[in-house]
Amino acid sequence: METNHILIVEDDKEIREGVQIYLQSQGYQVFQAADGVEGLEVMEREEIHLAIVDVMMPRMDGIRMTMKLREKYDFPVIMLSAKSEEVDKIMGLNIGADDYVTKPFTPMELMARVNSQLRRYRRFMEKLEPKENVHVIGGLEINEDTVEVSVDGNPVKMTPIEYKILLLLAKNPGRVFSAEEIYERVWQEKAISTDTIMVHVRNIREKIEVDPKNPKYLKVVWGVGYKIEKQS
Repeated sequence: METNHILIVEDDKEIREGVQIYLQSQGYQVFQAADGVEGLEVMEREEIHLAIVDVMMPRMDGIRMTMKLREKYDFPVIMLSAKSEEVDKIMGLNIGADDYVTKPFTPMELMARVNSQLRRYRRFMEKLEPKENVHVIGGLEINEDTVEVSVDGNPVKMTPIEYKILLLLAKNPGRVFSAEEIYERVWQEKAISTDTIMVHVRNIREKIEVDPKNPKYLKVVWGVGYKIEKQS
């Protein structure tokens, strides 16, 4: 697999270098620029797959730079801003940014956004036909051919039972399955006790959710059962 090239455009040298070290440790090739003018120059010289762009910079700010680069390039742009003001966010997204991270941010948060945007861009570039055997719900991806699960591009190890439960729910996003139905479909026998389902669901959540107590994907519908939430 080719190495993705990431450009970080940020006037704060410490942030720039901190992000570079973290991205390189994840296998990305990183280019730096201290302002929008430098950033555009790097794009002329290098093939860039994703740009992380600070909003407030001297010479040329991130908003103007993103507007300029959108005239020629369609790779994802993640904007960084010290302000959590909605106006900045809306402005950034309106002029062609794909995502937004507010400072201070954790490396993990930025990494999740980078992986997610690169995955989407890769699909867009490959003009992939949706495959019957690959189920994608937001950042959750289940490949039946390889029996692999990933979240935001990161592989997730599952037991065979966890995988079967997750696959059943993911093939029917939005549909609620009772514990009995899950048991009968996965074990292919009559459900006598369904307590094990609750334990498996808890384990799956620990593996696929950023915050298992506030799940994004695997939801409980109290008194009814479980479902994988559809993602926009």
